[in-house]
Amino acid sequence: AVEMSSTCPGLYCGKSSLNGSLGECGVCPRGERTNEQSICQRCVESPELYDWLYLGFMAMLPLVLHWFFIEWYSGKKSSSALFQHITALFECSAAAVVTLIVNDPVGQLSIRSCKVKMLSDWYTMLYNPSPDYVNTLHCTQEAVFPLYTIVFIYYAFCLMFMMLLRPLLVKKIACGLGKSDRFKSIYAALYFFPILTVLQAVGGGLLYYAFPYIILVLSLVTLAVYMSASEIQSFKNLIAKKKRLVVLFSHWLLHAYGIISISRLDKLEQDLPLLALVPGPALFYILTAKYTEPNRILSEGGNGH
Repeated sequence: AVEMSSTCPGLYCGKSSLNGSLGECGVCPRGERTNEQSICQRCVESPELYDWLYLGFMAMLPLVLHWFFIEWYSGKKSSSALFQHITALFECSAAAVVTLIVNDPVGQLSIRSCKVKMLSDWYTMLYNPSPDYVNTLHCTQEAVFPLYTIVFIYYAFCLMFMMLLRPLLVKKIACGLGKSDRFKSIYAALYFFPILTVLQAVGGGLLYYAFPYIILVLSLVTLAVYMSASEIQSFKNLIAKKKRLVVLFSHWLLHAYGIISISRLDKLEQDLPLLALVPGPALFYILTAKYTEPNRILSEGGNGH
């Protein structure tokens, strides 16, 4: 093996065997990255639990947005919302399966990956060294293979399946909506998919380290907003409609997902009890809602209390 030296995880540089000067340099092929000796090495490891959780988060984003816009544009009396929800789930699930199959190793529901060591691994294009302070060596390469590109592939398949399935379904069953409204959830997807793509391209590395906290914060905020908008102030109000229970359990799953992502379940005996905190925010809201009701505060203020 030739001795290599580089500050970029995707770039190798050999030294001349005659005088030890800098020799030929190049970028490691896709699916490889430099090891501690700066030699290109094929990535054969399986993704860690945290890597799978990150991919799951990126896979959930389009699904949650699909569901939100379907609910937003379907209307309260529309019977098509449920079928569209199921179709969106099928589209994203099929896209995930196909994405795993087409990635290396091809034909298997598994992937091999390069281990993420630091934030700079996601942005190799920003670390192009200049060994002689004159010539720049370009080392743009997927050092976090395939965590960066696999998300783009998944979004492409999601968009393809949506365009193949959803218009036909909506045209057949969305009879409760006007012609101008029935396709609005599809039009919304044509907007948020490019936004998600740019988000992954620019902030993929930041999302990799921040997504557990993003899940917890957003799930807490959206749960509080939903319970406030639905005027849920007691357990009786909560169980009055099945839809409210579905929303509650969905947020609980997101809470649990965020907690597992933060703890990474390194120590099961210490991390699993943290899941008991999942119902905490909802219980706290219900128990304290009656003390923060605006009408009550205004009435007490008017009485001089």
